Amino acid sequence: MPFERAASAGYLTNWAARLFARAIDRRLREFGVSSGQLPVFFALGNGEALSQKALVKAASIEQPTMAATLSRMERDGLVERQPDPQDGRGFLFSLTPLAMQKAEMVKQAVLAVNSEALADIPEHERKPFLATLKTIIGSLEEIDSQSDLSRTKSNKD
Repeated sequence: MPFERAASAGYLTNWAARLFARAIDRRLREFGVSSGQLPVFFALGNGEALSQKALVKAASIEQPTMAATLSRMERDGLVERQPDPQDGRGFLFSLTPLAMQKAEMVKQAVLAVNSEALADIPEHERKPFLATLKTIIGSLEEIDSQSDLSRTKSNKD
C-alpha cells in the first residue's frame, strides 16, 4: 500500500507545526524572539525561576536543545541565571526584565497566529478539534514514556 501524505496524521501535524512556527517567527522577529524560545517564555512568564531540568520537563524538549536555547537567550539578554540555593552545582533561570516586558507581546503574537490558523474552522468545531489533538498528544506521550522505561530497563540488564 503506497504512503499517502495527505492521509497521514503524522505528516499533516508535522506540516502544520512547521507552518505555525514560521508564522509565529514572522510575528516575533520584531521583538527579537523566536518560536523555539516560546517554551521558556511560557514556563517562566509568571516570574518564576526554574532549573534547567525543570524547564526540560515543562517544555518537553531534550536537554541539549534546552541548554542551547538557554545559552542563546542568555546571550540575547532574555534569561538570567542565579545559583540554585537547593543545589550548589545548579542554576535557576528566570526571564530578565527585558524579556518580561516582551512577554505580553509574545503572548499576543501567538494568540493572533492561533486565531488566524483556526479562522476557517467553525466555532463549534474548535473545541472538539483541540480535544482530539490533546488525545493524540496523550497517546504519543504514553508511547514515549513506555519507550523511556524500556530503554532504562535494557540499560540495567
